[in-house]
Amino acid sequence: MMSADNTRSLFAVWISLISNIILTALKLAVGFLFQSEVLLADGVHNAGDIVATAAALGSMKISKRPADEDHPYGHGKAEVLGSGFVAMILVLAALYIGYHSIVVFFAEPAAASYIALAAALLSLVWKYALYVYTIRIGRRCNSKGLIATAHDHLADVYASLAAVIGIGMSLLGEAYHIHWLLYGDPVAGIIVAVLVLKLGVEMGKESFDILMEKAVDPERLSGYAVIIASVAGVKRIDRLRAREHGHYILVDVRVSVPGELTIQEGHDISRQIKHSIMMQNPDVDEVLIHLNPWYAPGMEPERR
Repeated sequence: MMSADNTRSLFAVWISLISNIILTALKLAVGFLFQSEVLLADGVHNAGDIVATAAALGSMKISKRPADEDHPYGHGKAEVLGSGFVAMILVLAALYIGYHSIVVFFAEPAAASYIALAAALLSLVWKYALYVYTIRIGRRCNSKGLIATAHDHLADVYASLAAVIGIGMSLLGEAYHIHWLLYGDPVAGIIVAVLVLKLGVEMGKESFDILMEKAVDPERLSGYAVIIASVAGVKRIDRLRAREHGHYILVDVRVSVPGELTIQEGHDISRQIKHSIMMQNPDVDEVLIHLNPWYAPGMEPERR
């Protein structure tokens, strides 16, 4: 049965997908009709968003599947793959926007339009609302796919803001006969390209780090260590590692406990460590524990 968090995450992605389809049609139609380079580029970017959001939706559905015989650690990395795909879409969109904006500098700029400005303003408000909505749910559910979708919305906010500024500059240039302001539209397109490229590279790096099983940040590890050390019977933490696996974390710990304990007593300590970590950290899905024997100095048993 699907949890409430999963339901909210999938609903947010569906809202994002439908919104991207509507905004793409609007931007491309207005951009073609009124020859706005920045709006056309933003529309193409939104078309890429449709593919990216669909990929995020598919990866999120896969990631929620329970562990099975072929995937004993679960399917969480499917979301990371989806996030990496979104990052690639953003990078390609940035290169496309930048190229077409530069091309415009070698031609006479088209006349600006108040309808194009209105479309850019609508997109700005709509996308900002989507960003706030999806980032809140994504962080609450620790969903990499939804957070990636939220960052995609944020890139669109940048693009729409630049479009508003660029089209507004062009309108001012026409009204007051200031020729250089007519190039506000393509200049805005170049700024958008840089911002979207930066966002795509950062997202891609984060996805790559998780796929390469980079350790979680030291603060989290310190928090786990405090919990483990508080469990009765733990004498020493020999090794502590943790890695993200999509929307959840796997913890691997080796601890030393008194060597004279029975197997049952050692098992109880292991179970208490696992229970304590997972109760205080809902994003931890599994804790793997290895016990080592500990003896007071001079009390070690003879080796035969």
